[in-house]
Amino acid sequence: MAHFLYRLFPPRPDFPAGMTEEEDAAMARHGAYWLAQINSGAATAVGPVFAPDGTFGLAVFDATDAEAAAGIAAADPVLSAGLGFTHRVDPMPSLLRPPPRR
Repeated sequence: MAHFLYRLFPPRPDFPAGMTEEEDAAMARHGAYWLAQINSGAATAVGPVFAPDGTFGLAVFDATDAEAAAGIAAADPVLSAGLGFTHRVDPMPSLLRPPPRR
């Protein structure tokens, strides 16, 4: 397994302010998709990033290789909604903190 960084770029700079109903529905499907990735153990971290130059989505997830990672990202329902979202997936060599001991 390898780690990958997924970045989701919104259709306009002021997003998510003023989301349309269609965008809101697509974002709900997007959230459900990534929550399933978290719950399955495939994703380590998922969420919006409120950067000074605009908001974007971020996910850190595991995949067997770059092709599998591209498939996981491409399956994000917000991308197939045809609303102008774009994305990027990059390999992320990393060391992760071990889970806390109980």
